[in-house]
Amino acid sequence: MTVELLNPPDLPVPTAFYQVGVATGTTTVYVSGQVARTADGTPVGAGDLAAQTEQVYRNLDAALRGAGASFADVVKLTAYVVDWTPEKMAELGAGAARAAEALGIDIVKPITLLGVAALAEPDLLIEVEAIAVR
Repeated sequence: MTVELLNPPDLPVPTAFYQVGVATGTTTVYVSGQVARTADGTPVGAGDLAAQTEQVYRNLDAALRGAGASFADVVKLTAYVVDWTPEKMAELGAGAARAAEALGIDIVKPITLLGVAALAEPDLLIEVEAIAVR
């Protein structure tokens, strides 16, 4: 395996992600921020953070596969969520869990979640980018 995920003993143990990803592969894959659009550009989940999150993870999976990688190769994710508040965590988690189940992948990775005022288009609630090593 090219990615080892860990929580060092001198750091707090998070419940929904890892603190550190160690990559030992030879090819790095950078996936730009994915949003809630189908392959033909159709918007998904207007006003629904869970639905948009699910589509974002489906798109990340497709992008990684297109580069010859998989979610097992992901070292780091960065998520941008419009008007983030901690109360939105359940919705975000529900969408991510649905994608993980549907795709048969483990999406628990080191992740940074950033609240933002807006994304590139007004209907977008979430965007996630990935770094993978294979």
